[in-house]
Amino acid sequence: MLERMKFTGDYTALDQLFSARKATINKEVNETVEKIIQDIIDRQDEALFEYAKRFDGYEIKSSKDLLVTKEEVNEAVERVGDNFIRILERTKSQLIDFHQHQLSQSWSLFKENGVIMGQIVRGLRRVALYVPGGTATYPSTVLMNAIPAQLAGVKELIIITPVKADGKVSDVILAAAHVCGIETIYKVGGAQAVAAVAYGTPSIKKVDKIVGPGNIYVATAKKCCYGAVDIDMIAGPSEVLVIADASANPKYIAADLMSQAEHDRLASAILVTTSPMLVEEVEKELTRQLNTLSRREIIEESLQNYGGAVLVDSIQEAFDVSNYIAPEHLEVLVDQPMNTLPYIENAGSIFLGEYTPEPLGDYMSGTNHVLPTSGTAKFYSALGVYDFVKYSSYSQYPRNILDTFKEDVVEFAQLEGLDAHANSIKVRFEEED
Repeated sequence: MLERMKFTGDYTALDQLFSARKATINKEVNETVEKIIQDIIDRQDEALFEYAKRFDGYEIKSSKDLLVTKEEVNEAVERVGDNFIRILERTKSQLIDFHQHQLSQSWSLFKENGVIMGQIVRGLRRVALYVPGGTATYPSTVLMNAIPAQLAGVKELIIITPVKADGKVSDVILAAAHVCGIETIYKVGGAQAVAAVAYGTPSIKKVDKIVGPGNIYVATAKKCCYGAVDIDMIAGPSEVLVIADASANPKYIAADLMSQAEHDRLASAILVTTSPMLVEEVEKELTRQLNTLSRREIIEESLQNYGGAVLVDSIQEAFDVSNYIAPEHLEVLVDQPMNTLPYIENAGSIFLGEYTPEPLGDYMSGTNHVLPTSGTAKFYSALGVYDFVKYSSYSQYPRNILDTFKEDVVEFAQLEGLDAHANSIKVRFEEED
């Protein structure tokens, strides 16, 4: 079931495990999304309401129909029950425990010569959280995005989510929004919703940033609107890479590989190990456990096309392979896993030891499950508080200190051919010349 290869130092061979599945935005999708965005810009609410009817079957007669009411939220909370609310509250607490350590502080430096400089850290004013609707409902995504935003000091957090013809938002999404204290929820999704919050309409105010997952049209719209608004990242299919030595439990490895494979037929699940015997045992476990799982067909297709087992000569080499691939999720199932942290350069989120499976991170470990995919962990990070703040630097120089800099600044400006820059300094000392 798992494609096997022996790593010989040829990294191009590793690329073949992923190159075929890397998300590409085809021309037709891109053109469709660009037309929708321009239509929203040109016709505002009129276009937004038309697309809601065309794509979702939901008829919006006025702006009032766009918003979830307090009654709808209260009814949803009642239906999901106290135990689910307890689970959401526990998840929220875990996320706060972790993410509060990411808070940045404003700072000031007062130098002896009278110069003052520093940096102001402020939360973004208005952020939109895209939450998928339909058959895919992820209340965990609401919490993963909302909690770091709120800790950062975001003043207005709204949700955009598609609905069906009945105009109902999933109970579990409304319950998660309730636990997070999000009151503004718009019943609209797709590229048209992304465009609406990116540029603004009479019914939906423009936001500063859009976060959250969606289908290829949503992802493309976020990419096209970047610049008019900030976005979190362009996420691809889910990935897990497991580094394991001979002592690892094949039952756990098989279960963890399949936990990612069930996400999507394009999901990737890779085992990197020093033990050929372990690969054999994992294969047996995959066959045995697969028979008990409801998403068997998706898992089989994912593992068949994008699953793999890479044999290496040493655990150090295993980390070399992992760092090259830069997986979204990295599980380390070796003796003394904490000692391996210095070897890890590129990974979205790291799960150490056999009792920290990746699904724990999807829900309740406290770490964020919004992660870079497709090798982008080489330069992107997990979503965090830092994604919802901006930094403004400031300085104040006394006249006598500027005097000590004036000649160098003037010469620097003249070397760049910017005479007006130089003049800005000179005029402040003309009375002395």
